[in-house]
Amino acid sequence: MATGAARAFPEDRVEEYGRMGHELRVQRFVQPDDVTCGPTCLRKVYDFYGLEVELGEVLGEIDRNEDGGTLAVFLGISALNRGFRARIYSYDLRIFDPSWFGLGAEELCAKVVERMPYVPSPKSLRSARAYKNFLELGGEMEFDELTPALLKSVLDREHPILAGLSATYLYRFTRERWDNGSDVPVDDDVRGSPTGHFVVIVGYEHWGRAFSLRDPSQHVPVSDDGRQVVDAQRLINAILLGDLTHDAVLLEIWPAGEGAEVAP
Repeated sequence: MATGAARAFPEDRVEEYGRMGHELRVQRFVQPDDVTCGPTCLRKVYDFYGLEVELGEVLGEIDRNEDGGTLAVFLGISALNRGFRARIYSYDLRIFDPSWFGLGAEELCAKVVERMPYVPSPKSLRSARAYKNFLELGGEMEFDELTPALLKSVLDREHPILAGLSATYLYRFTRERWDNGSDVPVDDDVRGSPTGHFVVIVGYEHWGRAFSLRDPSQHVPVSDDGRQVVDAQRLINAILLGDLTHDAVLLEIWPAGEGAEVAP
């Protein structure tokens, strides 16, 4: 079992579909329960880069929320601790003010610390503390407009994208509530709440009008290998609506020896 960041040659990880599309060879792993979508997606990204890690090991390295789920920043911290580089594109205005978007890492970290006493919930406070840790470990923050061009630019660097989003919106699912008797989520359009989820964006078609995903859930309407193609605008809306569950975020990770400069 590998313990550090590993990589494959980029040409071994890419399938080209001409100028109109681009797809990365990302294997699907199925999450074992309803709250491990994030670690399962992180594991599949590790696998893409040639690092074989058991899911249990990944789970043991990631902080979890009270409900058992996790946040993208915790996934990013785990990747940094394994020797990868990590970049988060956040759309969370509970923590980050738009006037901070041009700040360097040290100034941004200081602003996050200033914000901590005023965040609106315990979950936001845990997230803010994690962002401080992420920045101190060398993680990068970007606040680019969420557009098809942004998603394409990351994929064209041969990097899959971990995306936190609203599964309720993306799949038009019924809202869910937790049933204490059966200890599982159940559909409830009246009493339920939107559901956050992680997927991996692996490619684009038709010059970015649509994007292909790998989803670790067994409950989504996808093909046997977990690949599905989603309209770009619907995907972007689902990511931004992930803000309702603290999931409006993109995470890009890559091996430390591989460049990944953001275009000016």
